[in-house]
Amino acid sequence: MRTAPAAAAVHAEGIVKRFGPTLALDGVRLTVAPGESHALVGRNGAGKSTLVSVLTGLHRPDAGTVTFDGAPAPAFGDTAAWQSKVACVYQKSMVVPDLTVAENLFLNRFEEGSRFIGWRRLRQRAAELLGAYGVDVDPGARAKDIGVEQRQFVEIARALSFGARLVILDEPTAQLDARGIQCLFGKLRELQDQGVAFLFISHHLQEVYELCATVTVYRDARHVLTAPVAGLPKEDLVAAMTGDATSSASAWHAPVGALGEAETVLRAEGLGLEGRFEPLDIEVRAGEVLGIAGAAASGSTALGETLAGLRKASTGRLTVRGRPVRSGSVPHALDAGIGYIPEDRHIQGLVPGRSVAENATLTVTDQLGPCGTVLPSRTRAFATSMISALDIKTQGPSQPVSGLSGGNQQKVVVARALARDPGALVAVRPTAGVDVKSKDALLGVVRKVADEGRAAVIISDELDDLRVCDRVLALFHGRVVATFGSGWTDRELVAAMEGVGEQR
Repeated sequence: MRTAPAAAAVHAEGIVKRFGPTLALDGVRLTVAPGESHALVGRNGAGKSTLVSVLTGLHRPDAGTVTFDGAPAPAFGDTAAWQSKVACVYQKSMVVPDLTVAENLFLNRFEEGSRFIGWRRLRQRAAELLGAYGVDVDPGARAKDIGVEQRQFVEIARALSFGARLVILDEPTAQLDARGIQCLFGKLRELQDQGVAFLFISHHLQEVYELCATVTVYRDARHVLTAPVAGLPKEDLVAAMTGDATSSASAWHAPVGALGEAETVLRAEGLGLEGRFEPLDIEVRAGEVLGIAGAAASGSTALGETLAGLRKASTGRLTVRGRPVRSGSVPHALDAGIGYIPEDRHIQGLVPGRSVAENATLTVTDQLGPCGTVLPSRTRAFATSMISALDIKTQGPSQPVSGLSGGNQQKVVVARALARDPGALVAVRPTAGVDVKSKDALLGVVRKVADEGRAAVIISDELDDLRVCDRVLALFHGRVVATFGSGWTDRELVAAMEGVGEQR
């Protein structure tokens, strides 16, 4: 076994982690030097998040070792000791928005050894801490009133105040505009000069080349590559992430079809959402499945929610078969003929305490009885037909939806989306968290929607989801950077999603 470099801010070797039958990490390694910005990249499911959980003490590895500055990692469960070694700044801010900056910095440790909080002293301590790291933020300001990048600086300063010299940044630029990104990178370089090390996790490869000295690639839970960023061609980095060493087309894609003059079902003109995605034009014809490729941070999820009426667009208009859709109105989107499969079935898709029938018919309660009533017999009959059509494995319409497998739960969500016979189906990461067989079935349903003369949009960064699409638009930092027909290769599409080699 390799020995840990004595000066390494963190060295992980031979890390194995299993969750039941799933092997999440298969003997991976990672070394980050003091004062280094080190990138960790890989497609979804590569093992990045699991490694972060191991490095921050949230999960105990099944095998392997972790050292900080040459010393063994703290005992599992010793939270204070882990905080003194490493901290993670997540994509979703962990500050408490209604507390001040000073209160967030010293949360749960306001005045050690005292029963009372000295607020003036607290603000003074906060100003000294922020000043030590060159962070220009008012300690008395409420966290919700400062900028996104300033909140990140507050989280970094809080982490360093525990003594940690390694900070993990998990998609730190997801909510930042170009100015905010440059401000963040400038501050990170200043902290590197003070010996702070950063593990930088990002889907945006051009940021890796701009900020980091070294990059490590994981693929399918294994370590694939560690190399200096300088001198590593971008195409080689993408190939390491995808395992696609050739430029040949992937094994399966949607057949090349002639949509010709088919009717435009879904049309977006200048549709934009400030801070999420720039104004864009989209046309989806009858019989077509359009793919929107991009991570959530690219604005893709926000685009799907805007199409479905969950968000109100700041610019542009949306129509279904020529009928205007009122922006920001879910009922109006449903009436106009938009079906929606949300990104997270657990949060947005299902009511876990209710039955399969109740969940499948949530969008058609106005059709289940006279004068606003809901007749159980009609609900059961409607649900039974959907169960049969989608091959939902269940004990019957009355079974609680919480008792179904993940794949069958997702089919219930699809049933609800199709219940009103929509002209256009919008699906955001429709196969997340389901098994391979269920994936094929779910994607087959989306394909069938189009084949029946309707339109479908799949929004995802999972390549397998996008293979059923007739056309794919790659979204990066809120704008379309590339358009592909059905014959794209993994390398081409991943490169576009990661902002490498933009094309139109």
